[in-house]
Amino acid sequence: MPTSQAHNAASAPSHNQLDTKAQAWSALFSEPMSDLVKRYTSSVFFDKRLWQADIAGSLAHAEMLAAQGIIGADDHASIQRGMAQITSEIESGAFEWKLDLEDVHLNIEARLTQLVGDAGKRLHTGRSRNDQVATDVRLWLRGEIDLIADLLKELQVSLVDVAAQNVDVILPGFTHLQVAQPVSFGHHMLAYVEMFARDAERMADVRRRVNVLPLGSAALAGTTYPLDRERVARTLGMVDVNGSPVVCQNSLDAVSDRDFAIEFTAAASLCMVHVSRLSEELIIWMSQNFGFIKIADRFTTGSSIMPQKKNPDVPELARGKTGRVVGHLMGLITLMKGQPLAYNKDNQEDKEPLFDTVDTLKDTLRIFAEMVGGQLNPATGQKEGGITVNAPAMEQAALKGYATATDLADYLVKKGLPFRDAHETVAHAVKAATTHACDLSELPLAVLQGFHPQIEKDVYEALSLRGSLNARNTLGGTAPAQVRAQIARHQARLAA
Repeated sequence: MPTSQAHNAASAPSHNQLDTKAQAWSALFSEPMSDLVKRYTSSVFFDKRLWQADIAGSLAHAEMLAAQGIIGADDHASIQRGMAQITSEIESGAFEWKLDLEDVHLNIEARLTQLVGDAGKRLHTGRSRNDQVATDVRLWLRGEIDLIADLLKELQVSLVDVAAQNVDVILPGFTHLQVAQPVSFGHHMLAYVEMFARDAERMADVRRRVNVLPLGSAALAGTTYPLDRERVARTLGMVDVNGSPVVCQNSLDAVSDRDFAIEFTAAASLCMVHVSRLSEELIIWMSQNFGFIKIADRFTTGSSIMPQKKNPDVPELARGKTGRVVGHLMGLITLMKGQPLAYNKDNQEDKEPLFDTVDTLKDTLRIFAEMVGGQLNPATGQKEGGITVNAPAMEQAALKGYATATDLADYLVKKGLPFRDAHETVAHAVKAATTHACDLSELPLAVLQGFHPQIEKDVYEALSLRGSLNARNTLGGTAPAQVRAQIARHQARLAA
């Protein structure tokens, strides 16, 4: 038996103590923890979702301990066998989570020791719950980020599909919620694709900093055992783009750092802000005053008293849940702001806001991808439902706000008039159109020429909604040709 094994066996509590919290730390204490404090300090009923990460980290740690000669091959095999049984028990629902054992780590360790005896006690050699939990949260969050990346892709695909179907649909573009200029509805949808593409990039960047190994830092100062931390990192896939292991370089920082959780929640908050902006537009567009779109019935609700109502509950709730996620970000920042090095019990409070942020974001992205793009019909292979666009209502709304006024100014500039003079001239034309209760394109040519003699018959092409759209044929513009080019770019990017 290696020296470290003999020491651990000699100092370990008896097997009969393994069902209680006592085996972890309480030999020094003269009285048991009160039931009130147990409930107050326990985290097992929310951190048990880390069990897969905890077992993966423990198996990688055990494999390294065996390779380094710190534990024997028999102990390593016993740990593997015990963890396999625990995995089976948790997956089947047979595992008993115990409040007395405080958290996911002690629950699994206690059960392991029940199953394999002293080998289970040796697993904790060279580590602490401090670096263990930091590793578990990182492993868990890495997997969740991968799922979120897939959901962000699905939402982008849905938005691109809607854009592709509505390139030639004219929507009034707004500034200050006033009609500004006509835009392609497809172009408008692609604006959100850009937002969610940036969210995906941010998540990928956060993932890189999440995927760093704290294990082996022990409580705060490192350990006296000859650990191979880089081996553990490689086993757990905590490597850079070149396949080199990435390990926390300072033990104090490793066990106390929660930047990665804050950074993820910040990225999630910004993503939810984008969802909330889209939600706000869907809510406005769906209202009777606009009537631009319809949302499939399965995403709406009715009223208990007003039978005519169809309420956009999903976008409204997403708008509300954005505040919830942003609140979690503020909570995590506040949690960390006053903590001295190294680990403090405060850090137990990082998990619930982080878990809820992940759950809220995943649920929101999943439902929005379907609400926007529709649901796949297995029989036809086509998406059905989703957003239904009322193109005539959009175009009529665009005609109400003199959306082509800037086009008239541009027309005059091309005739040699300075833009500021053209701007003033068009303002007079708009005033005249308002007086006559008509659109600029409906003013007679003689009236328009009264504002400037160089206005000719071709002005009506510039004043048409379609002409305005086609004229903005620059990179990133709303001309249908540009929108189709952007759709092709996104489709190629998302298919890669």
